[in-house]
Amino acid sequence: MTRLPGNISINRQIQERLDRSQTFALAYADLDNFKPFNDHYGFSRGDEMIRVTGRLILNIVKNRQPQEGFVGHIGGDDFIYVTNLDLVEETTNEILDAFDQIVPTFYDMEDRERGYIQSVDRQGNTKIYPIVTISIGITHNKLKKYSHYGEITEVASEMKKFAKTFKESCFKTDQRNKA
Repeated sequence: MTRLPGNISINRQIQERLDRSQTFALAYADLDNFKPFNDHYGFSRGDEMIRVTGRLILNIVKNRQPQEGFVGHIGGDDFIYVTNLDLVEETTNEILDAFDQIVPTFYDMEDRERGYIQSVDRQGNTKIYPIVTISIGITHNKLKKYSHYGEITEVASEMKKFAKTFKESCFKTDQRNKA
């Protein structure tokens, strides 16, 4: 759907960097409240939001790092990108700002003005869901050496889960091995 590299290419890209002992930052991005949006507006609008998100991340990463930057689509509303460690925070801030400007345009005017939609949750209850946001988890291999892509992607996933506990679009970086 996004025409971005998928899981096999993502894993290969990360593993090759680890094997070369290349220092890099890995970011894992996930949309918050996407399922209710998709249920409310339909998969066509949902697919378009995913395509636009993929393009947005790709353009920003490649504008900042044309050669070494990498963006992949894990599937659904999950994306991975790889940048140099010194570029990851400013790149991520640019992604957050652009995402928060574009996403409201996917909503009908009355929902956008209200700031939420009503949709049915998995238990069949009608609930209020805010405008879709993006949560990004970041880690790197500068201080901790990883030998397998699964190790570093697991840490990025943990950081993404932590970022999802905040209401607004945000990123959280692994600080556990900070020097």
